[in-house]
Amino acid sequence: MNQRPPNSGFEQRRASVSPFWLVVGAAVLWSTGGLFIKASTLSAPALSCWRSLFAAATVMLLTRREGFRLNRVTASASVLYAALLLLFVMATKLTIAANAIFLQYTAPIYILLLEPLFYREKYRARDFAVIACCLAGMSLFFVGQLRPQDVSGNLAALASGFCFAFFYLLLRHPRAREVNRASSVIYGNWLLVGLTLPYLIGETNQLTATNLAIVAYLGIVQIGFAYALMTLGIARGVKSLDAGIIGYVEPVLNPVWVFLFIGERPSDYALVGGAIIIVAVVAHALLKSKVQSSKSKVKSLS
Repeated sequence: MNQRPPNSGFEQRRASVSPFWLVVGAAVLWSTGGLFIKASTLSAPALSCWRSLFAAATVMLLTRREGFRLNRVTASASVLYAALLLLFVMATKLTIAANAIFLQYTAPIYILLLEPLFYREKYRARDFAVIACCLAGMSLFFVGQLRPQDVSGNLAALASGFCFAFFYLLLRHPRAREVNRASSVIYGNWLLVGLTLPYLIGETNQLTATNLAIVAYLGIVQIGFAYALMTLGIARGVKSLDAGIIGYVEPVLNPVWVFLFIGERPSDYALVGGAIIIVAVVAHALLKSKVQSSKSKVKSLS
């Protein structure tokens, strides 16, 4: 097989970026989703249709050199991806942004339980410790805020988290590497466009300049560019569990953006919970980096 050498200084610099920071960048972009979903007056299906239309075109453009073939693994991942996108938009529309993002981020718990069955891996003690800290911190986001009328939105968010976990697990499957792993995102978005197209047609009169700008940002930047960063990070060695842990940057920032620009305020408990999560994630990353650095030094001396 012929491999193209880096053909520019940009590609060489990109190759030197730590996979950790690539995943963090994706999480920051994803964190803006709640704000823009809340700001749009389109219904959840119509917004999802426009968003996925822009996202599919963006990811296709970014990964066109890798082809668009599918296999059973990426086809299954496409269905899961379409489902998690629609369910999260529905949840954000139905309940407060903090609730929606927290319940979607139960995904690492499913990953923790299922990954050994998929890949026969053993987890480090610090993985369990970080997950426990993240769950403890996230629980503080919602003390006294869960209301009976939020049940539908909360169930949609939980279902989105379940799809999210399986999507990550399939992305790590060896067969996913046989084709462009972005294919699952491309076809997942096109699938969602097909399913929600009637809603888009029915709400064309609501496609104002503001709504168009919102869905374009959500599709091109919040999904397209963010996914490019995430998949690059995973391809360079970030484990699915680690990606899920780093991804807690998203639920920490998501309610912040919504509060700053819309005024939907999390509780004081949520602020404490956010601090716990940030400390846990940063500590995990630093410890992992230190361990890897020590291993590299040992190998270099042997």
